[in-house]
Amino acid sequence: MSKSYNAEIVAVGTELLLGDILNTNARFLSKELAQIGIGVYFQTVVGDNRERLINALTLALNRADIVITSGGLGPTYDDITKETVCELLGIPLLTDEETKKHIEEYFIRRGRVMTENNMKQALVPEGGTVLYNENGTAPGLCIKKDNKIVFMLPGPPRELEPLFLKCVKPILCSLHTDRVFVSKTLNIFGMGESAVEARLIELMKASTNPTVAPYAKDGEVLLRITASACSEHEASAMIDAMIDKITSELGEYVYGIDGESLQNVLVSRFAARGLTVSTAESCTGGLVAKRITEIPGSSQVIGCGIVAYSNDMKISLLGVNPETIEKYGAVSEQTAREMAVGVRRVSGSDIAVSVTGIAGPGGGIPEKPVGLVYIAAASEAGVVCEKLTLGRSKNEREYVRYLASSSAIALALRVADEFNAVREKAEQF
Repeated sequence: MSKSYNAEIVAVGTELLLGDILNTNARFLSKELAQIGIGVYFQTVVGDNRERLINALTLALNRADIVITSGGLGPTYDDITKETVCELLGIPLLTDEETKKHIEEYFIRRGRVMTENNMKQALVPEGGTVLYNENGTAPGLCIKKDNKIVFMLPGPPRELEPLFLKCVKPILCSLHTDRVFVSKTLNIFGMGESAVEARLIELMKASTNPTVAPYAKDGEVLLRITASACSEHEASAMIDAMIDKITSELGEYVYGIDGESLQNVLVSRFAARGLTVSTAESCTGGLVAKRITEIPGSSQVIGCGIVAYSNDMKISLLGVNPETIEKYGAVSEQTAREMAVGVRRVSGSDIAVSVTGIAGPGGGIPEKPVGLVYIAAASEAGVVCEKLTLGRSKNEREYVRYLASSSAIALALRVADEFNAVREKAEQF
């Protein structure tokens, strides 16, 4: 049986610690390593400081078989990754003529004058492997010593990603790891993270392979399911079996797999079923229609979106009864229902959704606080309406609007499922 390897990623750059740059390299590397069965148990971000970098590298080499660094290979004085790694491992740096030529040709092709400090990038570890960078001047490097492997990769993602795929991944695949890691993500809407865990806690505790881990995101919950097996096919089968168990437990709250957005699912599902949708919005100001029309192919399913922000527009465009607004208010179940019915009548769509609420920061009263939203969906079967209480403070206007739009899309999906089930049943007779 082949040895199982684990890796650690060390991202180098003070700009990462300051938050000036998002560390997308760690995400890319972790996903790529998992696909070839190499586990990543730790990630470290360290600034351009020799002592702190030595500490991070020492720790990484003590607990990982493979260490991959990103950043710090450039020509300037604060690019210290290569020098620090070689100092720690006791390996001298030598000028590599092929690398020097590569750097000189890079500047010639671009018609730029090469400054002398660029020759710093032509210094490579004695006995190491140079990984030539076709998208920049700094080459990647590979060192093997004391049963450890260190890869040093440039920081810019447009350089790191192709260099990893072309040069690093083949080397790692040659290690013949005997495990493959596969992950899929279930998208859940309408249940909080704690509620999801409460429903699945026994399943999650009992599942060690595959594992199930929940994450909260913008009013949604993601369940990441990861399996380890001898082949991708075997791991995927294990995950699919777990997805079936979770879906049978959570039912309609599961709406997608692997990052599908609510609007993406709506467009694909409505198009497949030949259904159309229309929207009537007040507090969301067209956000529901915007999210739907962001998806390619949305023209097949949506033909009408009305923003009726004022009461007059609700009355004149959607046919809301003035007495309804007078008696119950613009933010009410009754108004939401009439808005949905009105836009369905205007558009002739199969399903229509409406949103009315108080996004804040002003406009709330004790009886109707900021964050109160009503959503409704109308179809030939009738109208359903939901009351939502969104946001935790008066300063979460965009959060309220986004969650209201997500809830409206989710309601349209549920009504569409019911509509389709009734239609299929009727076709059987």
